Amino acid sequence: VQLQASGGGLVQPGGSLRLSCSAPRVTLDYYAIGWFRQAPGKEREFVAAIGRNLHTYYPDSVKGRFTISRDIAKNTLNLEMNSLKPEDTAVYYCAAGPVILSQIAAATGYHYWGQGTLVTVSS
Repeated sequence: VQLQASGGGLVQPGGSLRLSCSAPRVTLDYYAIGWFRQAPGKEREFVAAIGRNLHTYYPDSVKGRFTISRDIAKNTLNLEMNSLKPEDTAVYYCAAGPVILSQIAAATGYHYWGQGTLVTVSS
């Protein structure tokens, strides 16, 4: 595990959480960085990414609610999640890799992964 994700927890619907990911052994500047999630019994799905062109990418399911950002000085990436819904419940993974833009939402292009942090949205 080259990346370390943190910040998950239990939150009520409509609430907010901020996930962070540190990279003590990977220089994130070199790569596209992203977040994926996996709910029980479902496949891992794309949540957000910053490409090597520094543009951000989101699926429609989280667009307008989630914001990905990076802190170059601290070599970290973050995911601000607002207006959370029960369907956002999942284990969230941060990732980095030499991903080309056409594959930005595909997990296969990311070489470095965090261990996952659980987000539970429930009342």
